Amino acid sequence: MDPPTTQLIPLTTIVLLLPIVLLPTIFLFHQIRKDYHAFLALGPGGTPSTPTGYLRICLFRLVTIRDPFHPPSLPPSLLPQQGLLAAIPYRSGPRPTVVGIAPQRQMTQKGTQAMYETLSTEIQRLVSQHPETLYEGTSCFEKHSTGVFCTGPAAPNPTTTSNTNTNITPNRDISSTILTHNHQWRHRRTCNGEVCHAHPSDGSLHLTLHPADVKLVIERGWGQRHPLTRESWWWCYLRTVPTGFVMLYAPRNRDELETVLEIIRAAAWWVSGEELPRGERKREGTGAVYRGGVRMACEGVAR
Repeated sequence: MDPPTTQLIPLTTIVLLLPIVLLPTIFLFHQIRKDYHAFLALGPGGTPSTPTGYLRICLFRLVTIRDPFHPPSLPPSLLPQQGLLAAIPYRSGPRPTVVGIAPQRQMTQKGTQAMYETLSTEIQRLVSQHPETLYEGTSCFEKHSTGVFCTGPAAPNPTTTSNTNTNITPNRDISSTILTHNHQWRHRRTCNGEVCHAHPSDGSLHLTLHPADVKLVIERGWGQRHPLTRESWWWCYLRTVPTGFVMLYAPRNRDELETVLEIIRAAAWWVSGEELPRGERKREGTGAVYRGGVRMACEGVAR
């Protein structure tokens, strides 16, 4: 019996198949390399600027929302049903170009360095005016910029025994103390009670708003939803940002800055559960005077 013969692929066939296999492979690696460098160009953010971080972003792309300009749902069980922003003006001009997931950045109509410094000063002033409600720290979402957080109620020091109440420390993680109901938790919970953070590279901000306020902000052209604000039932167990997480475009002038500050106040109200009190404040360059009191965002919110 003759031994089996090995059939070799003709050299001409290999020559013909090589470009068919090699060219798409080269093109794919070129696109991946280009996309990776575009990811790095966004700068530092919540995702490490490493190959592992890039792979994480590639996986996130599978679960991003389809339309960042479609507002989140407003469940009948969510209290309150109304947001804090009764009315804000329309933002002039077209929307800027926004790219990325984490980090998410504004590529056009970026704010100037002077405007960013003014924005930072105004945010710091807001925190200093309400030390019992707000404090500054490294952003829990962004990890590379300063964020504004809501203080939580006093909680026992975990190092003490359960029957000792003399050592009391502030609970900074307000997200675990707001509400325990699922429908409230999914909408209101943020990373350690973070209200907002601004991006030095483009002057934009990220913050968390009531669904009704998100709708108004989108309709008036001031921002758009973050790509990871899905509302699928299974996503609530994997969620990395709240459903009301919004990118707010960089203010381009003083008037836009005033609107942005009002939206930040609305974010503080939604995250903390209480509107920031304020007295009379005359807006620079106008005759407008703002007055405000205190309004609870929801019954049962820890003060």
